[in-house]
Amino acid sequence: MKYLDEYRDGQVTRQLLEEIQGVVTRPWALMEVCGGQTHSILRSGLDRLLPPEISLIHGPGCPVCVTPLELIDRAVALASQPGVILTSYGDMLRVPGSKHDLLSVKASGGDVRIVYSPLDALKIAQQNPDKQVVFFAVGFETTAPANAMSVFQAKRLGVENYTILVSHVTVPPAITALLDSDEVQVDAFLAPGHVNAVMGYHEYEALAARYHVPMVVTGFEPVDLARGILMAVRQLEEGRAEVENAYSRAVVREGNVPGQRIIHEVFELCDRKWRGIGTIPLSGYKLRPDYAAFDAEQRFPQVQTIETQESALCISGQILQGLKKPIHCPAFGRECTPQTPLGATMVSSEGACAAYYRYGRLERTLEETKG
Repeated sequence: MKYLDEYRDGQVTRQLLEEIQGVVTRPWALMEVCGGQTHSILRSGLDRLLPPEISLIHGPGCPVCVTPLELIDRAVALASQPGVILTSYGDMLRVPGSKHDLLSVKASGGDVRIVYSPLDALKIAQQNPDKQVVFFAVGFETTAPANAMSVFQAKRLGVENYTILVSHVTVPPAITALLDSDEVQVDAFLAPGHVNAVMGYHEYEALAARYHVPMVVTGFEPVDLARGILMAVRQLEEGRAEVENAYSRAVVREGNVPGQRIIHEVFELCDRKWRGIGTIPLSGYKLRPDYAAFDAEQRFPQVQTIETQESALCISGQILQGLKKPIHCPAFGRECTPQTPLGATMVSSEGACAAYYRYGRLERTLEETKG
C-alpha cells in the first residue's frame, strides 16, 4: 500500500541500521515516548537489530496505562448506576479496576457501549434523552480535539444529558518529570508523532535546550523509527541537543492549529495524577468553568471520593517510567497475562507488557533480570 509499505521496507530499514552502526561509538539510552512505537519496535524486532550500544527505554506514552486506578473505579461506579449509559473506546473495557472492569459491569447488565468517536457518544445522548450518557475521555493531546468538540457541540445543541469523565494528560510535563528524576537516565527522546501532529513540536524546543537532550519527532513504522534513532544518535555523537522532525509527512512545527484552538476553548491545564508515577503539575486537562456542566464528576459528585490501592505485585509504575521492563516483573506472564491482567500495561493495545507478551518476549536472561 503506497505511503505505508515504503515505510516498512526491509532494505531501507537495514540501510538505516547500518548507518547507525557506522555512527555510534559509545552506549546511548533512547526513550520512545509512545506505546504505539513500542509495539512497532517489538513487532518488527528492531530492538534486536540495533547495535548493542543502543538501548531503547519504553516511556509513559500509553494513555490507557497512565489513567489512575481510581478513575477506572469511578468509571465502573458510573456504569453501574441505573439510568447511565457509559461509553468508551474498546481498550478501556478490560482495564482492571480495584475489583471490577467495565466489561464485567457490561456482562452484569450495565449499559456499557463501545464507540469509535466521542461524537458517537453525543449522538447516543441525543437518542436517549431519558438517560445520562457519560463518555470516558482518556488520552494525550491526540484525542483531546475530538473530545473537546463533543462537549462544544453538546453545549451548542443544548444536550444536557451528556458528560465526559476526563482523564487527559499531556506529554511535555511528563518528559520534564522524567528528566528531573534522579532515577531515570535518558540520553535522547523519540517524540510521539501523533501527539506532535496535533500540538506541533515547538513546546519541545525549550526542553531540549534546558536539559541538553536531543528530541526527534518520530513515526511508527520500522523505517520511521530507524530514521528517528539515527538522527538522535547523530546528535548525541556530535554533542548537539535539538528538536528534529523525522515525521515530516504528518507533523509540522506549529501543529494542527484548529485542533489546538478547540482544545483551548473547552479545556484548561490542571495538575493530573499519572498511574504509577504520581501527580505531575499542569500535566493534564480539565473542563473550563464555561463547560463544567459537562463534567461527569460534577454531575455525579458521589464518585469523587473513590480512592484505591494499586496491586502490590504490579510494577507498571516503574515500567511506565522506563525504570524496568516487563520481563523484570515477577508476575509477568505468570499471575499477569492478557487473560488475567494485574495492570493496564498488560491490557492496552499500547501497553509495554502487552507488547512483550504478544511478541514472545517472555524470556528472562540473567543480564535482563538484573535491571
